[in-house]
Amino acid sequence: EEFRTLKNEGNDFVKEGKYEEAVNKYSECMKLNDEECTIYTNRALCYLKLYKYEEAKQDCDHVLQIEDSNIKAFYRRALAYKGLQVRK
Repeated sequence: EEFRTLKNEGNDFVKEGKYEEAVNKYSECMKLNDEECTIYTNRALCYLKLYKYEEAKQDCDHVLQIEDSNIKAFYRRALAYKGLQVRK
């Protein structure tokens, strides 16, 4: 129940464009359940919006270790790699 509440709060922050706050909520969710892939892909989205490409890549890598066919993780990891290339 607490997990779902935190996840929904994180999702609401994303809709409002408050990505830092959303990252904090998703990170709290992970303390309760670190196997839920959507939390990692959601947090990766926030990291991408915050230009934190390395963190986004790490979250996507984690998801793909659990679920090797997760389309969102592949897509967001590709965006993270693109962002990292722009930086170099």
